[in-house]
Amino acid sequence: MVESNANTSGQSGKGADAVHTKAGAAPSGWRLFLTAFTNRKSGIMLIYGMAAGLPYALLLGTLYAWLGEVGVDLETMGVFSLIGLAYAFKFLWSPLVDKGRVPLLWRLGRRRSWLLPIQAMIGLVLITLSALNPQTSLGLFSLLAGIAAFASATQDIVIDAWRVEVADEAAPLEVLSSIYQLGYRLAALAGGALALVAAARVGWPQVYFGFGMFMMVAMLATWFAPDTRHAHEQAVESGAGIAARLSVKVRSLALAAVGLLWGWALVTVLVYMVRSLASDPELRPDATAFIRLYGPLIVIATVVVPALIAGMLDSWLRSGRYLAAAGEDAPRPFLDHTFRALVEPLMEMVGRLRWAAFLVLGIVLSYRLTDSIWGPFALPFYLQELQYTNDEVAFASKFFGVGMTMLGITLAAALFTFIGRMPTVILGAIVAAASNLLYADLAQGGAWLDAFGRITGLYWFAAQFGVDDRLARLLLAITGENLSGGLAGAAFVAYLSAMTSKSHAAVQYALLSSLTVLVGSLGRAALGERIEQVGYAPVFFLTAALGLIAVALCVADAVRQRRVAKPVGT
Repeated sequence: MVESNANTSGQSGKGADAVHTKAGAAPSGWRLFLTAFTNRKSGIMLIYGMAAGLPYALLLGTLYAWLGEVGVDLETMGVFSLIGLAYAFKFLWSPLVDKGRVPLLWRLGRRRSWLLPIQAMIGLVLITLSALNPQTSLGLFSLLAGIAAFASATQDIVIDAWRVEVADEAAPLEVLSSIYQLGYRLAALAGGALALVAAARVGWPQVYFGFGMFMMVAMLATWFAPDTRHAHEQAVESGAGIAARLSVKVRSLALAAVGLLWGWALVTVLVYMVRSLASDPELRPDATAFIRLYGPLIVIATVVVPALIAGMLDSWLRSGRYLAAAGEDAPRPFLDHTFRALVEPLMEMVGRLRWAAFLVLGIVLSYRLTDSIWGPFALPFYLQELQYTNDEVAFASKFFGVGMTMLGITLAAALFTFIGRMPTVILGAIVAAASNLLYADLAQGGAWLDAFGRITGLYWFAAQFGVDDRLARLLLAITGENLSGGLAGAAFVAYLSAMTSKSHAAVQYALLSSLTVLVGSLGRAALGERIEQVGYAPVFFLTAALGLIAVALCVADAVRQRRVAKPVGT
């Protein structure tokens, strides 16, 4: 049986977004690159990337600077432990976002009906925060920040699904993924470094008010964005779907098992949230301990076991066992709708990928592992270990580094159009692993970096701007790391998007991306302990070696995809 990956060709473009070529040939190379970047969907994707990155930057990082300035004890801000959880466990409410209808707004479209109220909520919360005094209204301030964080995570679910669903030949999925990453990084820069600069001049309330207004402006892009309407979704899902072909008893038992597991996970997370909002900081649970203990259990309950159930159901469906008998085809709205929301996304993915589902899972868990666990240790490495100043690190990592990341993302978009998705994904895995060697050399004194900088003339060039060799060494390492990180990040988003189906994009992408966040959170404690034991350089050599696992898995999947795409008889 020939297997196919979702989203390899996309939907046909229509109207202004269609590609008009001779004999219907799809564009390639520079023509595809330029066409994609001048497409209406690409412009909307850039705004969506900024709308997704801005709340994360403002709520997870910048807000601490505001509170620190007014003398608020950050230990009292227990709600901020919820922000990371919102992004790590967003898949728990993704079925509702994927299949649920927003009252009164659902006629606007499958995704617009969710995005409009969510973006309005985020914008209004940011504007409201600008009108509050954190010292006198800390409780309300914390609650609103938590609400905005969960709204932001929900917005991510919708935007990720929209990107998969609207991709076509004029706006390829890989290019849309790169543009999303570019917008996200621009928002991170605006909500981070630029917010700090602006706050020193106009004050924090004005900064948050301005960013709140941006979220309101983003609603205009949502209003004009193309979308899949619910009527089309119902037409696609009606007829001989999975829910209609299996017997009612089998569907009911499978739904009961999966529903109980997801229900336990959701209640566990909600209980933790409530406990984190306790007025006494001593009574609040530790976020790191919670993720370390319950993270794997929640993944097993909501991904591993349901995937095994989905595989079993798919096997029965293929073998003709436990199919619906005559007379069982009467509509059962609640059973069918809930089955499609909870069970069918995994069943579709397992049935489509078959054994390759394990390969995809391995790539998801390993591809961004080194970056996701390394992030929290970057500043201590620069400041305490290498003794760079705050100003030097701010310039190198926040301004210069962000520029290099954006250049890496742009490079990824170009590579997608010239060499294709999987070669770019493989290259991203290679450079991401190799960049760890730059930091290993930096931790050992930078002999190889210095040799490269002097031979190529980069140190001489940096000296013309008053940069000494010591700072140039850091800039060179950050250039390599951020270029590779931007390329690998865009490649990974494109890969995840390609592994999802248009009919179940919200749930499938949320599951895969959440696993990446969770594995990073689980690995940080072990990495920190290892750094304490052996130092930074050996750890960087270790993470570079771990990166080779992702390279090998990506090569294996590229071979698999080539074999699947190969015409029969060739």
